[in-house]
Amino acid sequence: MSRLRVVIAPDSFKGTLDAAAAADALAAGWRSRRPDDELLTLPLADGGEGTLDALGHDLPDGCWRTTPVSGPDGRPVQAVWLLLPDGTAVVEMARAAGLPLMNEPDPLHATTRGLGELLAAAVADPAVQRVMLTLGGSATTDGGTGALAALGARFLDAAGAELPAGGGALARLACVDLAGLTPPPAGGVQCLVDVTAPLLGRLGAAGQFGPQKGASPDQVAELDAALARLAGLLDGDPEAPGAGAAGGTAFGFAACWGAEFVSGADAVAAAAGLDDALADADLVLTGEGQFDSQSLRGKVVGALVARAGAAGVPVTVVAGRVVVEEDLPVARAVSLTELAGSPAEAMAEPARWLAEAGTLLAEGADTPPG
Repeated sequence: MSRLRVVIAPDSFKGTLDAAAAADALAAGWRSRRPDDELLTLPLADGGEGTLDALGHDLPDGCWRTTPVSGPDGRPVQAVWLLLPDGTAVVEMARAAGLPLMNEPDPLHATTRGLGELLAAAVADPAVQRVMLTLGGSATTDGGTGALAALGARFLDAAGAELPAGGGALARLACVDLAGLTPPPAGGVQCLVDVTAPLLGRLGAAGQFGPQKGASPDQVAELDAALARLAGLLDGDPEAPGAGAAGGTAFGFAACWGAEFVSGADAVAAAAGLDDALADADLVLTGEGQFDSQSLRGKVVGALVARAGAAGVPVTVVAGRVVVEEDLPVARAVSLTELAGSPAEAMAEPARWLAEAGTLLAEGADTPPG
């Protein structure tokens, strides 16, 4: 039996398992049948919640940092960030300003200040050369002003007083003072975005995502007008795809810190070293909650399938549910629902059924497929 090199690189199975746990379960099942194969687990993410855990998988404890910050409602939060071996600080917005950190939604007053405090701690570390800021899951619609204020920017009303926290207060914004803003690290800042929303309008930060954060129609209109006031005072492009990510935080950091917007799935794959891993792989196992034609359009699995195709490596997908709507460019797709007998059974014990899938696939892998 030939020895195979298998890359196991799933996304999270949302609502059941994170990507790291999914990778470990698949690997355990595969190993139970083919213990001599070389397995490389590379959990992936789309640049939102879960990115930190995916990139920190198998990294030593010394790469993790904990910083006490202000949560989105002002209550203290112990937030963590990750220092990669190449000097990249990975900062996940949801850890400092995520909606689950709120006792109840407060769309007009929720603040990104804790994110800025987390970033301040990261850039003060002499080992940090660049920042990867993962956006997603935020409770806020303040254009990133809370975070920028924590980094030294000043957002003032007509009387020269600093505005209170939250996007609603931006309706009174008259002046932005960036003289005291902490500079970004020399290697720059990437904002990982998984949406293409502009800052303003019906499909913008407030219009599209405000209701998810508890905003009423009147509050959506109020926040959109407040963000328009901010855009009028900053040298940024409110129409840029992705500017509306995380309540406009992407816009604020592009305008004030020179951040670039990048695809979250592509950036995480690059940071995880996926291309190097594919260079001499025989097979890739990936997975997600539901696999269908939409998976190939900007999602984690789609980005992986494209990279693996370019490297000539066959891909097998394991998903909670597989919906075959067209010819999909993968060697095989395995449904956990079919293995378990029902969606409820698959979701009740996802690690068990992922391990079963890994075992099943290993049994048929005496030679590389394709």
